Amino acid sequence: MIKNRWLISAALPLGFSGCVVGPDYTKPRMPVPARFSATQPSTQPAAQPIAGLERWWENFNDPMLDSLVGRAVRTNLDLRIAQSRVREARSQLTIQRGAQLPTVNAAAAYSRDRFSKEGFYIPGAGGAGAGGGTLSGNTGGAAGTAAGGTLGRSQARAANGAGNGNSSNTSNGLASAFNRSEIDTWQGGFDASWEIDVFGGVRRSVEAAGADEQAAIEARRDVMVSLLAEVARNYIEVRGLQRELQIAGQNIRSQQDTVDLTRSRFQAGLATDLDVARAEAQVATTRSAVPALRTSLAQGIHRIGVLLGQDPTALESELMRAAPIPAPPPVVPVGLPSQLLRRRPDIRRAERQLAAATARVGAATADLFPRFSLTGSTGLAAGQFTNLGRLDSVYYSVGPSISWPIFDAGRIRANIKVQNAREEEALAQYQATVLVSFEDVENAIVGYAQEQARHHELQRAVDANTRAVDLATQLYQKGLTDFLNVLESQRNLFASQDQLVQSERSLSSDVVALYKALGGGWEAELGTPPARPSVVGPHWAAR
Repeated sequence: MIKNRWLISAALPLGFSGCVVGPDYTKPRMPVPARFSATQPSTQPAAQPIAGLERWWENFNDPMLDSLVGRAVRTNLDLRIAQSRVREARSQLTIQRGAQLPTVNAAAAYSRDRFSKEGFYIPGAGGAGAGGGTLSGNTGGAAGTAAGGTLGRSQARAANGAGNGNSSNTSNGLASAFNRSEIDTWQGGFDASWEIDVFGGVRRSVEAAGADEQAAIEARRDVMVSLLAEVARNYIEVRGLQRELQIAGQNIRSQQDTVDLTRSRFQAGLATDLDVARAEAQVATTRSAVPALRTSLAQGIHRIGVLLGQDPTALESELMRAAPIPAPPPVVPVGLPSQLLRRRPDIRRAERQLAAATARVGAATADLFPRFSLTGSTGLAAGQFTNLGRLDSVYYSVGPSISWPIFDAGRIRANIKVQNAREEEALAQYQATVLVSFEDVENAIVGYAQEQARHHELQRAVDANTRAVDLATQLYQKGLTDFLNVLESQRNLFASQDQLVQSERSLSSDVVALYKALGGGWEAELGTPPARPSVVGPHWAAR
């Protein structure tokens, strides 16, 4: 008992202040540029207010878009899946933390054993198979001693007395030892075990589980960022397609007027049937674009419905009525590359995955060292229920244990190599995620800037083609130009108007892509105050 106490007192300090094997995690440092290449701090308007990233969709000033985003955050199924994974990771963390504390089990049992009147079968006595044996001759003493824990002291003493006789009086000895053929056993107690985390394997597992939980949280935020962008992009697509349908309708009506004009001139002998055929072909060509636009429009509405976790056709009544394309804000916050590393959820998730992989190297390394445990049990056992309260019915067992793998065919060291490889993989994944995030922002900035320039030129083209159609029609009515000039000017006008609408849609979509690349939107759930960034604005159109 004194030795046990010494072992326990020596092991407890190790459990609380023991070393932690494996590498300690340090957040990797990445080379970060001072600013994004396309931004120029000197061009930032000094007094112009800067909109934040937390609720960037509100910068489009579209109540329908705000409503769709709010409903998507509440009902999107991908977001629910991500939230379930967060709860799963939290539960796994609780499991790992529980391994740091002792495990205590309570147990109670009752059994009633009937002995054979011929062979005096005793469960667990051995000798007659795995389940028990029979008493005879001098074996009664040993069997009585073995059965004492179950039968009680009086029966054990009787069995010992029976075993001291010879074989001729075995029956009488056993009959006096077991004056009844059925035995009751009542038992209840507790047993406990505690693995003392001397080398920190359990602590490394807790560290890894904690990093996994944080990575799951960042994964949910990344899903939210993507969801917000998808809802906004599809909504802008729907409004753009509706605007294209309006442009097509206007051109069909204008071209139909041209058909009527050519027919009148043909009937008056001022035009040919060829002119009528060309005008009718122009109308048919323009009308042929309408079904494809309507198909894309319906698909966009269906996609938004699914993003909101509803039936694909649930939003048709709300979105079928045409509305303007949401106009992008005058300036877009960009910030610094260093701020991007702290804000984008996918970067934060990759960093947490690296931390978890590093901790698992330590957990695997701890398997090389011995494990120290304390085990104990205590309880009450008696042949009669009323005797459970007696002091003689108390039993206990307590002591330390140690286990150390001597030979495992290299499995532990191979597992360490596996975890090291996964750590290297996680580091490369983190570095790749950072580089891709810089690429996303740079591409979005360039795309937004160049689309502004394209939109400006398309607006000029629409104005010029509109004037050309008017002039060509007037000259054709006066017989001063060929009808092909009218058709060509109408065709150019329709193409430029369609491209202008697509450019307006692309401008808004590029802004959404920029917001997504910046990782904006998830901060709203935390109420995080925004950093004051640099901006991207219309002044880039001249670059």
